[in-house]
Amino acid sequence: MVKKAKPRAAPKADLPERILARALALAATRGWGALALADIAAAAKVSMAELYAHYPSKPALVAAFLRDTDRRVLAGLAAEPPEGSARDRLFDVLMRRFDALTPHRAAVESILAATARDPVALGCGLGPFRRSMACMLEAAGIDASGLGGTVRTKGLAAVYLSMIPVWLGDDSPDKARTMAALDARLRRVEACLGLLRRGKRGVAPA
Repeated sequence: MVKKAKPRAAPKADLPERILARALALAATRGWGALALADIAAAAKVSMAELYAHYPSKPALVAAFLRDTDRRVLAGLAAEPPEGSARDRLFDVLMRRFDALTPHRAAVESILAATARDPVALGCGLGPFRRSMACMLEAAGIDASGLGGTVRTKGLAAVYLSMIPVWLGDDSPDKARTMAALDARLRRVEACLGLLRRGKRGVAPA
């Protein structure tokens, strides 16, 4: 009689990705605000100790989601660097970000709604979010350092947050509404704040 092979346990290195994937799936189906860490651990089939070793809180999971999205955008840009003016490059970077988030649209909507009602979670998320926006500026070849970089980062954060409702409501296959709204916002912020006035790495600014 041939014995059935036991299912192989997921490698420890894959645990953070598996936990994050289960957390996002639960956020989409059950709502982020209603989830406890124990629910996420059960869905990922890990102990609370294993979960805590990687993600000691729900804000830590959100920060990891931001970093993973950054990584996906940067990986795509490595293969196809953005071109054109500073505004064009930033448009490209942000649209790639929305593309990366599209599979998790329901989870994003749930996380944002729950975070808006939780001042503690909102405060914990500000730092990772600002770092993510600074990363997007740098990816577009725009300086995010110093006082000017801080202003540009805050300007981009405002643009990005204002775009989320548009993106969530855009069910067109080519994201035409999202692209049109993003282009209009970038032009307006560029004119008002000089968001794109300083390029980097020898790339001419807008």
